[in-house]
Amino acid sequence: MAEKYRKYILTDLKIPEHLQKTADRYAQRATRVLWLDNKVIEGAMYATCAWYWKASDEGENAHTHDFDEIIAFFGGDPQTPHDLGGEIEFWLEDEKYLLTKSCLIFVPKGLKHCPLRVRRVERPIFHFTVGTGGQYIRK
Repeated sequence: MAEKYRKYILTDLKIPEHLQKTADRYAQRATRVLWLDNKVIEGAMYATCAWYWKASDEGENAHTHDFDEIIAFFGGDPQTPHDLGGEIEFWLEDEKYLLTKSCLIFVPKGLKHCPLRVRRVERPIFHFTVGTGGQYIRK
């Protein structure tokens, strides 16, 4: 079997250095599944995914990026895929949104977004983020 492109298949979590300090606190409310950026696979865009399973006042603070980003939240019940099974507080600039349905959020380059707070969790919520930049850099 050929293994020419094996390097492009990521199956193990490699937590980036800048998240090491908060990894233990994060693990008390969520399970990070995978993290991808150009330090993990050369040339890759930034992407991460996790399962949120506990509400918390901790979360991402307001910031911007020099790249476009897509942020997603999906409910964990395949019988009711549009029902988030919880509530996420998410800010775009100075507008607060309370998310209760599975969603994709497009965040254009330079748009201030967050805070992100997981306010309520009835069943696990899958979270996915992808950005066109090679690394997760906040401004």
